[in-house]
Amino acid sequence: MNYNIDCNGYYGEFGGAYIPEMMHANISELQQNYLKILECEDFKSEFSKLLKDYAGRPSPLYHAERLSYYYNTGIYLKREDLNHTGAHKINNAIGQILIAKRLGKSRIIAETGAGQHGVATATVCALMGMKCVIYMGKLDVDRQAPNVLRMKMLGADVIPVYSGNMTLKDATNEAIRDWICNPADTHYIIGSVVGPHPYPDLVARLQSIISEEIKWQLEEHTGSPDPDYVIACVGGGSNAAGAFYHYLDNEMVKLVAVEAAGKGIDSGESAATTVLGFPGVIHGSRTILMQNDDGQITEPFSISAGLDYPGIGPLFAHLKKNGRAIFEHATDDEALEAALLLTRLEGIIPALESAHALAVLKKIQFGSDDVVVVNLSGRGDKDMATYMKFLEETENKRYK
Repeated sequence: MNYNIDCNGYYGEFGGAYIPEMMHANISELQQNYLKILECEDFKSEFSKLLKDYAGRPSPLYHAERLSYYYNTGIYLKREDLNHTGAHKINNAIGQILIAKRLGKSRIIAETGAGQHGVATATVCALMGMKCVIYMGKLDVDRQAPNVLRMKMLGADVIPVYSGNMTLKDATNEAIRDWICNPADTHYIIGSVVGPHPYPDLVARLQSIISEEIKWQLEEHTGSPDPDYVIACVGGGSNAAGAFYHYLDNEMVKLVAVEAAGKGIDSGESAATTVLGFPGVIHGSRTILMQNDDGQITEPFSISAGLDYPGIGPLFAHLKKNGRAIFEHATDDEALEAALLLTRLEGIIPALESAHALAVLKKIQFGSDDVVVVNLSGRGDKDMATYMKFLEETENKRYK
């Protein structure tokens, strides 16, 4: 089975570029140039230098001994939370702004949900002296206030979006409208492996540094570059794409993608796309998405702003259809409990997104000799208000 994108931008039956005519020039320019730029030695050198000296890579691969003892298996955490800006998003942001510079662009737009991609984009725009506009759903602006403040301090214009359910899907819609209106000087830094070709492939390639590092780091730890499992949360899926990338063709390595079940699969308030969705088109690509019988997008729900999206990237739709990846899901409560457990056992406060990946550790029967890598995609500073509310509720229940 081939898990690479084809020349038309498809992973099997998923992908492509379903775009209005007014976006054709923007997308065509990127399609024609992104591989040339990525393969250029000048780009490789600058990208590598910034990842090392600016972002702080390689991020550590940490053997979580107490968590391993708790689950009676060998658990390693890929510490993307220790990158500059606090998440894996900086990898893609650095790569794309270098592409934008080579395409002669001077203005950057982006969408953001949890705010980590917005912060990463604002950060690289400050670094490169480019104008930055970030679209963010009003609900996410309110629940991710620390990241909004960081973006503004970095000089970005943060534009709240009031349409739809005021989350990531709606922010993406507005960013696309902006790009259509400003094609000449603007580059759109999409934050995940979604959107029209070439974005799913472009973002996956830029994030593949994660699995590239896991391989040599794991060999140092265990003597083998290949784990038994790689686990990562999936909304659009950029952190999972990066963690899975160099293992896609190695079927001895089990790939576990974890979606947000919200208040429960059957609650009507969920973002578990592969359970509730079916094939369709969203934001320029054919994939699996949540929609009603008339093809109208169903509003997703998750306590995690970064997973509150009604679709998945086309690569993951392909992995789901062909059975290459195991798809699990975790509810809001399960994610909160997993975050608290990691915090109390290892002294690491994860992002709510990453907590969903941690939540499935109790759902899979691991062997005591298994090697399990969990991609800790971000840190939990941005989610402290949610965590504090959970702790207060937990304490109140204890003393009732």
